[in-house]
Amino acid sequence: MDYSRVFAMTFASVYPLYIQKVERKGRTKEELDEVLRWLTGYTKRKFEAQIKSEVSLEEFFRQAPEVHPAAEKITGLICGIRIEEIADPLMQVIRRMDKVVDELAKGRPMEKIKRV
Repeated sequence: MDYSRVFAMTFASVYPLYIQKVERKGRTKEELDEVLRWLTGYTKRKFEAQIKSEVSLEEFFRQAPEVHPAAEKITGLICGIRIEEIADPLMQVIRRMDKVVDELAKGRPMEKIKRV
């Protein structure tokens, strides 16, 4: 499957949609940032710089300090596709990001989202 269109999307274009999604459900931008920084290993300053620089999703994850080792525990369906069955590692981590945002919006406790 060709994911090049998704990989080329900027993180800065997706991020406001994530904010809207979680805020509609009573969660905060700060909680969203915490989860996304947990997943990617970015510091607050570097995370904000990534948003401002309008990097692609591919570059956002390529430049990430480290995808959290517990991210492998993020499984299940997203957009009707089982995350653990996605062959492309970049697409898999993008879908894991979508999944943690969904979990946050659904009110799941932070420690469960982080797989602690």
